[in-house]
Amino acid sequence: MGGRPIGLVFPGQGTQRQAMGAPWRDTPSWGISAEISEAAGEDVADLLLHAPAERLRRTDLAQLSVFSVAMIAHAEAVRRGAFDGPVVACAGHSLGEYAALTAAGAFTLSAAAALVAARGRAMREAAAAREGTMGVLVAAPLESVEQLVAGVREEGGDVWVANVNAPGQTVVSGSSEAVARVADGAGGIGAKFIRLQVGGAFHSPYMAPAARSLAAALKDTAAAPRHLPVVANVDARPYDGDCGWTELGTRQLTSPVLWEESVRTLTGTLGCRRLIELGPGRTLAGLIRRIDPDVEVVSVDGPAALG
Repeated sequence: MGGRPIGLVFPGQGTQRQAMGAPWRDTPSWGISAEISEAAGEDVADLLLHAPAERLRRTDLAQLSVFSVAMIAHAEAVRRGAFDGPVVACAGHSLGEYAALTAAGAFTLSAAAALVAARGRAMREAAAAREGTMGVLVAAPLESVEQLVAGVREEGGDVWVANVNAPGQTVVSGSSEAVARVADGAGGIGAKFIRLQVGGAFHSPYMAPAARSLAAALKDTAAAPRHLPVVANVDARPYDGDCGWTELGTRQLTSPVLWEESVRTLTGTLGCRRLIELGPGRTLAGLIRRIDPDVEVVSVDGPAALG
């Protein structure tokens, strides 16, 4: 099993849960929570151990919490020498892209934590200014979902494809009224519709004000000139140097997350034969198994998974 090229993947908002830091509290890597707290201006230990589920649903706190657990998991995996082959690339789902960039060596932990905090605040403010929601369509092909969404938009509705997660799983984002019309049409394309419990219409034009705020923060953050390849959400292409993460990160807020294609880049173009999910839950592992059943995938959502 040793020696196979490894890709590291990091989950995004929505995977947070109450007390998700508890399994990591007694590991040496727990100490980095203090560094993240200082950079982000929030008490990360309290969020990860004591914050109620309702508080963790707040966009900025959810993002910071998931990022923190992902970084603690990564640090502990590195400390224990848990990777049994060369790590050749990283990718993250939405917010997870910042954990991927940190693990790849593009950003320092402190710089990434400050960016995550700024991103979360900007998205929360944009969502408060223009109310929206999201929902997932399960079982329908992407083309059918795109046609349904286009039809609602032609009738004046604000709705867009936000995440292409896996075969038969597409997320839409927009106004509550337009997303409800997509839900009404789901049966006609053989889909089941599930409304997501999120605080806004993320990865849609509704996030344009957040993108402008984040662009300013990204421009002020130095990225390493060379780093491990990170597969970008916006185009599913790998980038390994000073290549414009300001532009890629800014576009990500208003563009679809191309997760299915990103996984195919990891397992195809980049040759990853094992993908390791680092962070809370096992959401990405489930998606990856649907995208590429032949690749081995492991979830590290607690120290027990590291052996």
